[in-house]
Amino acid sequence: MCVPFVPARGSKQDIFSFPDIYRAYLSCRKNKRSTINALKFEIEAEENILRLEKELKSKSYHPSRSILFTTQKPKLREIFAADFRDRVVHHLLIQQLENIWEPIFIHDSYACRIGKGTHKAALRLQTFLRRITNNSRTRAYFLQLDIKDFFTSIDKELLFTIIQRKVRNPDILWLTRVVLFWDCTKSYILRGSNAAIKHISANKSLFGKENKRGLPIGNLTSQVFANIYLNELDQFVKHTLRCRYYLRYVDDFVLLSQNRDELVYWQGAIDRFVQERLSIALHPVRRKLLPVSNGIDFLGYVIRHNYILVRRRVVNNLKAQIKAFKQTKVKDWKKFQDTVASYIGHLKWANSFKLRSKLLKGLVSL
Repeated sequence: MCVPFVPARGSKQDIFSFPDIYRAYLSCRKNKRSTINALKFEIEAEENILRLEKELKSKSYHPSRSILFTTQKPKLREIFAADFRDRVVHHLLIQQLENIWEPIFIHDSYACRIGKGTHKAALRLQTFLRRITNNSRTRAYFLQLDIKDFFTSIDKELLFTIIQRKVRNPDILWLTRVVLFWDCTKSYILRGSNAAIKHISANKSLFGKENKRGLPIGNLTSQVFANIYLNELDQFVKHTLRCRYYLRYVDDFVLLSQNRDELVYWQGAIDRFVQERLSIALHPVRRKLLPVSNGIDFLGYVIRHNYILVRRRVVNNLKAQIKAFKQTKVKDWKKFQDTVASYIGHLKWANSFKLRSKLLKGLVSL
């Protein structure tokens, strides 16, 4: 989750000032305060911030070891989690980059932008459906695409070149290069099973890429870097292809048109653009070109012009969580309540009153 902080006055020139680092620290700890590394940093926060300030100003800063682990859902992933101290630096860098890119980004790119989460993206897509179909009185089609192995395929040198076009501050460029080209595969602590890491396919891992491609999933900077990288695609779709109804969430994007042939042409143009200009590729299988009357499966919802349903997989996952909790002898009520609250929050954005009522009745008996 992206949490903004307000930079101190005058920090535009001196981005490594104590007040700015302190504000980055406050922003960072909002969601990480209970972690061990965050608590260690907080015990001597002033000294740690002063040390960071000195290292950044002298250009002697370099990231610490990451924590490497895997997640199983929604699929097996390799996660490199930065140390809390480095997360503070990430927040500091992100604020500077966002100040430059937010005015440039198109309105309808979502993820890791303030006020532009999954729910806003789903509602915006529904608005597009209502407009293009004239509330279902006009036939229309959708093209849904995503990038193959996106985060592990990003070309670092190309990304840095894109950033260089807009950034003039040498301190921002220096810190961007330090963070972007830090090879987390050379300095990490493994948490969990080494066997799980070995089951991750080579194209979905950062290992073996010689630090030329890939951003670590788990770093906040990776999400911002991803938006900067795919902003090139956004600008192409909006200004060259002139697609009026286009929406992107990370690397999953949807285009709408009343003309099916237009979408076929756009798909070919996008396919060529991402290969030639961004050195990435569209996923060969996850491509859909269908009437919007079929509903659009997007961000955990099935979206139509007049209602939104929750994906069956999301509901099944919640039911599996409830079943597993019932069978657990030593119950962690707090963790379970947080999990259920998260799912119910997701369901509330859809037309799911009856479903939520049924699920909540089942929870009462626990």
